[in-house]
Amino acid sequence: MATTKLAGNPVKTKGEMPAKGTKAPNAKLVKKNLEDSSIHDYKGKNIILNIFPSLDTPVCATSVRKFNKAAAEIPNTVVLAISKDLPFAMERFCSTEGIDNVIPLSAFRSDDFADAYGIEIEDGPLEDLFARAIVVIDENGDIVYEELVPEITQEPDYEAAIEVIKGKPKGLIDEQSCKSCKK
Repeated sequence: MATTKLAGNPVKTKGEMPAKGTKAPNAKLVKKNLEDSSIHDYKGKNIILNIFPSLDTPVCATSVRKFNKAAAEIPNTVVLAISKDLPFAMERFCSTEGIDNVIPLSAFRSDDFADAYGIEIEDGPLEDLFARAIVVIDENGDIVYEELVPEITQEPDYEAAIEVIKGKPKGLIDEQSCKSCKK
């Protein structure tokens, strides 16, 4: 089990997130039209899993808006917004906000996703919802980035998740674009 915080108070998850360098587990989820979906439905693309407690919170809504904008600029990439919100609520939010580059998926029907990704909160006021996390899966189905946000009320590191897909991990300097680099 992993530990994160909610308003400074430690909360535990019911498992561990899959590690970077491993194959992404498949998991059953539900689309806005109530049809089943799964992580492997998006195989062959870069996949950003934006996992959060509920769209009814400001930070969760912000993360979906920011990934919606970023997803439009990254070729062969899909962003899956995953929570236990009902598909109807997710669709209403996306329609109202003009979210069209993110695919909302719900885990309300099954524990498959919670078990496979280990991010369900075990205790505290958000018990049984998901902790805030990001998982990036490459075109080969390998996990290339994962982040369990240390404080549920803070935003994830969007830049790090996006840069891993673009091929320039955060913190690395491209010498050709660095004018002050000297050998």
